Amino acid sequence: MKNLQFIFLGCFLVLSSVLTAQKNRVEYLPNFDKHPFHYGFYLGINQNDFKLDYKESNYSNTALIKVAPTLGFNVGLIADMRLHKNINLRFEPGLTSNSKTIAFSHINSKKDSIREIGSTYLRIPLVVKFSTDRMDNVKPYVLAGLSYNYNFSSNEKNPDDNASGEFRMKTHSFMYEVGIGIDLYLYFFKFSPSIRGVFALNNELKYDTDSNSKWTSPIKFLGTRGVFLNFSFE
Repeated sequence: MKNLQFIFLGCFLVLSSVLTAQKNRVEYLPNFDKHPFHYGFYLGINQNDFKLDYKESNYSNTALIKVAPTLGFNVGLIADMRLHKNINLRFEPGLTSNSKTIAFSHINSKKDSIREIGSTYLRIPLVVKFSTDRMDNVKPYVLAGLSYNYNFSSNEKNPDDNASGEFRMKTHSFMYEVGIGIDLYLYFFKFSPSIRGVFALNNELKYDTDSNSKWTSPIKFLGTRGVFLNFSFE
């Protein structure tokens, strides 16, 4: 997870510095930012895992539960409203899919110690974008916001739990998001690569029926945290 963040951040900073250094004499889409509304779409990849807090502090030193994430994808739409020359309010509904493997090191049985979790979320973020002044065809920005997430793969209402091999999560969750990006004004459209971190605000774990469950009883909080690399076309 950390290696992926460093790779994305390094690539992004290199791209930003190169593009900023290129002073384009022809200014593309000169009136783009004067419109009160504009629309677009985005594609991207993500890597999500879980933030885990244990009920007993001594569990933290033994790493009872380990999460192995894989790469997933993002796709969605953009509706942008101009609030100020340098401030925009953005509505970015979309779908996010990824999978994770959870290993319970304190459980000896191989069958019971591994859970595969595939997640598909409907994400509805509301984001505020703070931009610098435009420099030729380049405009860096930062963003922050909140999102509501509906997990289609949650299994929250499934009566079977980990005793039957079903790891359950809550259907509804809320997250906060922060990120950086750069707007690149091209001849026909605006292209914007960005990287953002996404962090759950609520506990997403659906506890097993047995209050002493060896899978869920040690967990105080389980929430999504991830890195998104998005490419927007507006």
